[in-house]
Amino acid sequence: MGDDVDDYVLKGTTLRVYRYLYRAGAPTGIHNVQRALKLSSPSVAEYHIKKLLRAGLVQEKDGGYSVDKVVFENVIRIRRTLIPLQGTYLAFFLSTLVILVVFFRPPSVTSLYFFALSVNLGGVVITAYEAFKTFSST
Repeated sequence: MGDDVDDYVLKGTTLRVYRYLYRAGAPTGIHNVQRALKLSSPSVAEYHIKKLLRAGLVQEKDGGYSVDKVVFENVIRIRRTLIPLQGTYLAFFLSTLVILVVFFRPPSVTSLYFFALSVNLGGVVITAYEAFKTFSST
């Protein structure tokens, strides 16, 4: 994510609150944040929103809070949806794996074909793991 302050603030529940406010797209009240994220009380939501306010990541307006500074990295944003960049690599490796298995399958498995399958399968596993890590941290 962004600079050191953002990295320090955007962890755990504070990150969840930030993501919720980002996806809401409109000023959102403390009670809405608390209910949507199933936080134990409105004061917990308020605590995390205040942390985001102090870091300059959100602002208060129209009786609610909204994201003022977008700091996501390694993600592709389509409107208000965040897709880990590794997801594109995963789609590529899955596509090549399907093409190898469906269209380029030889009558007997050769060492070259086995190598190509192994490389693609390794790419799928590695990028799936990295995409999951990125998604769970955004």
